[in-house]
Amino acid sequence: MRITIEDKSYYVGTGGKPFDSELPTVVFLHGTGMDHRAWALQTRWFAFHGYNVLAPDFPGHSLSEGKCPESIEDSAVWLEQMLDHLKVAAAHIVGHSQGFLSALEFAANSPKRVISLVGVGTAAAIPVNPALIKTAYESAFDAAKMMLQWGFGPNIHLGVSPTPGMQPLGQGLQIMGLNPIATDLEACAAYTGGAAATVKVSQLEPTIPTAMILAGKDKMTPIKSGYAAATTLNAKVVVIENAGHMLHIEAPREVLDALRGFITELT
Repeated sequence: MRITIEDKSYYVGTGGKPFDSELPTVVFLHGTGMDHRAWALQTRWFAFHGYNVLAPDFPGHSLSEGKCPESIEDSAVWLEQMLDHLKVAAAHIVGHSQGFLSALEFAANSPKRVISLVGVGTAAAIPVNPALIKTAYESAFDAAKMMLQWGFGPNIHLGVSPTPGMQPLGQGLQIMGLNPIATDLEACAAYTGGAAATVKVSQLEPTIPTAMILAGKDKMTPIKSGYAAATTLNAKVVVIENAGHMLHIEAPREVLDALRGFITELT
């Protein structure tokens, strides 16, 4: 589905079903350098089981026009603009890695628009090695190779794929190598509001039901950081032991099971 906001065209995946504002809505936010395709299995299941699905390519990513948000705060503002445009009053918000930082910032500032909040392979802060940012400015493809090397667990590197005929490493390189990784990484590194946002969200009345789906072999966002955020948020925690940072791609069924068990109980 394509939408136009302030003369810019953006792509929003709907999981293979037409957008229907009458249905409960689940928003899926991708991480650094990625796009809506990272959520292929999860979005399709929700779309075909009574939910309205929105999986946007953030501005400047893949099929979306516009300038890539230079800060997490800017990406949260754009998220609100998207929901306003589609007349979605409130939604379940799911974010992977950087996408969760955007979701967290959005929840802290627009809590009435968040039915539930789910973080996948993430934390309240995502420090970034300056060498990776430098590489990303020099070559997005080289930075993507580094991130994919660190981002997946051992099975993917041995050629095991959760989807027969599809290779996450090759697909990830083609997507991330053409997206503004450097700007995304800078936004993550500069975001210092996560700790305050988690406290603010945890103190809301009524509370926002929250869950964290973490990976046992995450080399990019250590699981202890995810646990720390979960503790502050009083979040339900699910750990997928053998997956890495890209767990929603590497272990899509397990992530779907966790999302389905959490969100369907609230709807």
